[in-house]
Amino acid sequence: MLTPLLALSLAMPFQLLQSDSVSARRSPANPTPAAITTTAVRAMVPPRIDGRADDAVWQTAPRQSAFRQFSPRVNAEPLFRTEFQAAYDDRNLYVFVRMFDPHPDSIMHALSRRDQRGPSDQIKLIIDSYDDKRSGYELAVNPDGVKRDYVISDDHNEDGSWDGIWEAATRVDSLGWTAEYRVPLSQLRYAAAASHTFGFGVWRDIERVNERESWPLYNPTLNGLVSQLGRLDGLSGLGAGRRVEATPYVVTKNVQRGTARSPYARSEQTSIGGDVKAGLTPNVTLDATINPDFGQVEADPAVVNLSAFETFYAEKRPFFVEGARFYQFPLNCYIVVDCSTNEGLFYSRRIGRSPALRGLYGDATTATATNIAGAAKLTGRTGRGLSFGMLDALAQRVGGANGQTVEPQANYAVFRAQQDLRGGQIGLGLIATAVNRSLDASTAPYLHRDAYAIGANFRNRFHHGDYEFNAQVTASRVAGSAAAIARTQTSSVHYYQQPGVALALDSTRTSLVGHEEQVKFGKYGGGITRFESSLVRQSAGFDVNDLGYLRRADLLDWATWASLTWNDARWIYRWAGLNGNHQLRWNTNGTKLDHMLNFNGHMGLLSNWDVHLGATFANVSPTLCDRCTRGGPLLRNSPVFAPWGGFNSDARKTVSYGVWFNVNSGSAGHTYAYTYNPYVTLRVSTRLTATVGPYYEHDNYDAQWFGNFTDAHQVTHYAFAHLDQTTVAMTTRINFTATPTLTLEFYGQPFVANGTYSSFREVSPTPRAARYEDRYAAYTPPASAAKGFKYTQLRTNAVMRWEFRPGSTLFAVWQHGREDFASQASSQSWTRDYQDLFSLHPNNILLLKLAYWLNR
Repeated sequence: MLTPLLALSLAMPFQLLQSDSVSARRSPANPTPAAITTTAVRAMVPPRIDGRADDAVWQTAPRQSAFRQFSPRVNAEPLFRTEFQAAYDDRNLYVFVRMFDPHPDSIMHALSRRDQRGPSDQIKLIIDSYDDKRSGYELAVNPDGVKRDYVISDDHNEDGSWDGIWEAATRVDSLGWTAEYRVPLSQLRYAAAASHTFGFGVWRDIERVNERESWPLYNPTLNGLVSQLGRLDGLSGLGAGRRVEATPYVVTKNVQRGTARSPYARSEQTSIGGDVKAGLTPNVTLDATINPDFGQVEADPAVVNLSAFETFYAEKRPFFVEGARFYQFPLNCYIVVDCSTNEGLFYSRRIGRSPALRGLYGDATTATATNIAGAAKLTGRTGRGLSFGMLDALAQRVGGANGQTVEPQANYAVFRAQQDLRGGQIGLGLIATAVNRSLDASTAPYLHRDAYAIGANFRNRFHHGDYEFNAQVTASRVAGSAAAIARTQTSSVHYYQQPGVALALDSTRTSLVGHEEQVKFGKYGGGITRFESSLVRQSAGFDVNDLGYLRRADLLDWATWASLTWNDARWIYRWAGLNGNHQLRWNTNGTKLDHMLNFNGHMGLLSNWDVHLGATFANVSPTLCDRCTRGGPLLRNSPVFAPWGGFNSDARKTVSYGVWFNVNSGSAGHTYAYTYNPYVTLRVSTRLTATVGPYYEHDNYDAQWFGNFTDAHQVTHYAFAHLDQTTVAMTTRINFTATPTLTLEFYGQPFVANGTYSSFREVSPTPRAARYEDRYAAYTPPASAAKGFKYTQLRTNAVMRWEFRPGSTLFAVWQHGREDFASQASSQSWTRDYQDLFSLHPNNILLLKLAYWLNR
């Protein structure tokens, strides 16, 4: 099922492709000097991938050895010599790398599963097959043959979700060690042409001395990664045929369906599905999945959320994780190089979510997730620098008790396009999202029928790429019944009903529109200084939560940060950084909501330890909270002081450890809280590691919202209380690697949170009073209101993964869980709470999945 949005956008890329030609490709703004260009030779006979240089092609291919150190010193002479050669044929790119080392017995090894970095040496290829200085691929391998790979976008963003099909063989010998690569051209994307030049780089890590070196020199003081690569030329007559990859799979699950009458009842579920990846052209790929299985997913961490905002959970499903960075369109993003607010127009966890009305119409037998009937992605890039992607997914209806709908059938669509100009220094972007639901009488009062959003962004780098200006504009529209739109207006994202603000709740509306704008300017490279200043405005009606993630609207935010960064080793450090942040926040009515200062410092020591320390000062000038009363009057904030810090020891050692802490004090001295999170990692051998990380949090929060209660006289009381909460968790990870393709992983986390409410109050007639005590008045909440809580949870996950041939895997998964919630806190010790947790009735799932990769 294709929405009009996706159907209209499908034609555009192919029209552009038809007009694309080699002669139309733009030359790089700053051509790479010949000194950092190497040549690949055609292999008449494919080399045998065994880590040996005895193949005919390696006797004639030119060697390149002009490596330079970039850590711990920038542009220093490397400790050991490294050289590489490159070759190709119609189907593959071949690279042979020799890492010289006078002490081969000291080369560090670490067996781990794919994409996990252990304390070992490493060699990495970086390939910009479009030669656009913006995108690329990273292919890394260590002396034990453990592979890691990434897709790079926007010159520096690394996406580790990509698992390419490529081969590497390694050997340790008397001269050091070697790595021999075979990279199928089907895994790369490039424009159709008679000859090609790839951006190319090689990085080497010598772990025991913490040295990193590269060809050509990578300078960490400059802005960008791909734009610093050398060039690989000599590539002619590359295959341009269509690629078709298929991965059919069969999944069988044994699920425990315990009830009070039959606590150990089980059901057997078997399903068949498949993924297809088709290369429509050398640079356009279609991904499709039928009856997708998302079974091998690590459980979400336990969270007790007492705020007004929705909890964000990271995506872990393979279909949506791969290539997810391209679809990102961040909101409230204050740092170009590390947007970590999680807010944006596309939040893939909306697709296949837990049924929205399960708590209203469902029961214990109702499904906890929405089934996705099918999904497809089309991605590509033209020779003129246009990248595009379309995603469409159909989620099936979920029924609840008495046949009522707890989640309607829905179609989700996303279109994303980015155009690079001036050698990648200028970028234009566009995104559009659509959600269309088939509502009925039970869902229409609660859910939007349609939701649309569109956004555009502009980026300009200048002065050798050190400086950057960004601007974006976004618009949204949601539509549905008057009841559904009224619920949206009164939700914590908007709070139209709040007194004292220039918003008016309109219960007759059947749609809501809004917009967002952001501009920011910063310096991200060159020298030791960095800075950025950003201004964001979101209208009160802005809402993208049907397919995006937005904590709140009605916002005007000005944020500025500056930093000093030292990348050359000296004194006691290998690298160091100091940062300062300043933020002011208002709503669109002009009410000041936050005034924050933050200072932090970071240092990587010569001993390979790293230390971190910082502090936040919030509400340093008078501010008001427009979310604390959950739709009630504005409440004055109190100043907050929150220091934090931590350290990590040398991860190369048999035993490594670290500690992180946070402290928070506020509410005129009535609030204090702290968290303590140590961990210990034991490397029993190069194959077996175990990490144990206890977590302890104690909160004495004096101004915790307790509830809004309306009495017999229709007077609403906005109640607050003192919350004394203790949270104890223990995260355990055990990883055993038999071979680079056969691994066993275990994850477990028991979690107990106890909270007790006391000192009940309500907001007084003077909620903006300067004196803390004057903001509240005595109040006794209804007797039926719970005066505490206890939440316990145990989640474990054990996964055996065997890649028995490239791209083909067998998974065996055991998921085990126990969970309980009580509306009264426990007065017993946390050790007794843990004993009670393990006495709860368990839920177990056993899963087997066999996937076989087919390639034509």
